[in-house]
Amino acid sequence: MDILLLIKAAVMGVVEGLTEFLPISSTGHLILAGSLLGMDDAKGKVFDIAIQTGAIVAVILVYAQRLKAVAAGFPSQPQAQRFVTNVAIGFLPAVVLGLLLGKAIKAHLFTPTVVASAFIVGGFVILWAERRQASGRAVRVQSVDDMTPLDALKVGLVQCLAMIPGTSRSGATIIGGMFLGLSRQAATDYSFFLAIPTLIGAGLYSLYKERALLSVADLPMFGVGLVFSFLSAWVCVRWLLRYVASHSFVPFAYYRIAFGIVVLVTAHQGWIVWKG
Repeated sequence: MDILLLIKAAVMGVVEGLTEFLPISSTGHLILAGSLLGMDDAKGKVFDIAIQTGAIVAVILVYAQRLKAVAAGFPSQPQAQRFVTNVAIGFLPAVVLGLLLGKAIKAHLFTPTVVASAFIVGGFVILWAERRQASGRAVRVQSVDDMTPLDALKVGLVQCLAMIPGTSRSGATIIGGMFLGLSRQAATDYSFFLAIPTLIGAGLYSLYKERALLSVADLPMFGVGLVFSFLSAWVCVRWLLRYVASHSFVPFAYYRIAFGIVVLVTAHQGWIVWKG
């Protein structure tokens, strides 16, 4: 058993769990960590996507009571049915556009310029969104239960922007939701719920598509990555839910801008190979 490889898998799992649900792009951070750790080959890319499942398990556990109530009430309660419908509607655009554009995006957009630009532009968008809410712009949707199918579709379409590396899936859904009239709490909750089918689907599809690259010998590496992804995501999700109750996303905006500059500098100097 390669202990060094397992340590690297654990580090990658922690990076995934800590960045997946914050508006700072897990993809960009995994590219950086993978380059530094030598886990940026084809199998490493499958690993990056597969360990998202560990992070999703953390979300499921944090929201276990809500999800159980939805499952129990789905056959007869309109509120539970609307919740499931809204998640399904929000999930659909990513499926369609992912299948149509996935190859082209991987071939053309995984460049240092695109990643850095997405980080920096995303940072300024967060500042803009927070300034709008601080200025008293009306919030139409206070909780996920108040969302309409049209709200869900709009957020689902905005989520597709995360196909651009460096954008951040959670950042797109949370900040996009805020622009669309959702409160910061409602946008964050919906982002978590939407992540469940989106990331599980992406992980299963990637494992099936690249199954020829994998073997039984890879199980310990994937297992360690999943466990550490779960543990770090569990801590992160619980912290973020408390954070959004009384704080803005402005610090994440400045972090994104700084990280985008890091991408440009390291790419220009040849220190990091920023490719997907």
